[in-house]
Amino acid sequence: MNPLFKEICHSPLLWMLAFVPTVLVVETIAPSAHTSLFVLAVLAIVPLAALLSHATESVAEKTGDAIGGLLNATLGNLTELIIALAALRAGEYMLVKASIAGAIVTNSLFMLGASFLLGGLRHRVQDYNRAGGRLHAALLLMATIALLAPAAVADLNLAQGEAVSQKLSIGLAILLIAAYALSLLFSLRTHKDLFGSADHNGKDTHEAWPIGLAVGTLIIVTILVALVSEIFVGSVQKAGETLGMSPAFVGFIVVALVGGAAEMAVAFSAARKNRLDMSVSIALGSASQIALFVAPVLVILSYFIGPKPMDLLFWPGAVTMVMIATVTSCFITNSGRSAWFIGALLIFIYAIFAMTLYIVPPGVHAPS
Repeated sequence: MNPLFKEICHSPLLWMLAFVPTVLVVETIAPSAHTSLFVLAVLAIVPLAALLSHATESVAEKTGDAIGGLLNATLGNLTELIIALAALRAGEYMLVKASIAGAIVTNSLFMLGASFLLGGLRHRVQDYNRAGGRLHAALLLMATIALLAPAAVADLNLAQGEAVSQKLSIGLAILLIAAYALSLLFSLRTHKDLFGSADHNGKDTHEAWPIGLAVGTLIIVTILVALVSEIFVGSVQKAGETLGMSPAFVGFIVVALVGGAAEMAVAFSAARKNRLDMSVSIALGSASQIALFVAPVLVILSYFIGPKPMDLLFWPGAVTMVMIATVTSCFITNSGRSAWFIGALLIFIYAIFAMTLYIVPPGVHAPS
């Protein structure tokens, strides 16, 4: 465990790990202090994200950037899945759908754009494997089309429209999970030679941890992130009202940013080290994994743990933002090269969405 203690002692950011037990204690003794819990949860997630970043990079040193990016996306989305399950059990379907759509947009625009920007500020031009980016973008496009189908049916005003939407959603969920499984078979088995990392000259200044320590840290930190994130979600709605934020902004922007903090820490660090393959794999891989796996799994699980089945019918504004983010990522990743200005443009698009949702009055609720 010496490398772990050494990292904590030499990194002031990791000293903030003290907020982890603090937020757990405050949740026990003062569960109604929503604003304090919200602030403490954010402060606790930041050092956990940094710790997860180092552990994932150590694993990636052994597995390669493609599998390392998939691993990080999976662990990061596990936290978001746990958050969504808690909201699902409570019947907060609007929050579930907002967090799903927000996570897709946040990962494909903000995380990818910030990676391009941070990497481009240190390296004039960066190259990455175009095949990997195009695969994730194509999967994301297919998933977005699946989100449009229930909305098209809803506009027909059919008798038993809710039942039709639910039947369509469960069918689409099965198709999306099958497509995700086939994409893993394609990229990791039958055509894995197409997805190798591009050459990079970045210097890694951190010593990789032993694989056993890295995997153990990943498991423990992921559990802690999940616990703190549940506290965060439980307090964010009340805190949002206090701070003047609408439910749409809370679910689409705030929950997505905090829930993806761990993945962002890894993606940004990799981009600065000129390992853009890993950054692209995390950003778009996480977005496609949410659309193709997390969302369909939530639809299926809603039949067992939710008050009623959940469908894939998103409100028009969410579908529009997801479609714009998907088409933009498809266009951007077609070249296999990036510079800082491309990242800035992606962040500006994300800022437009965030600004639009922020000005919505706090009393207005998106349809569930």
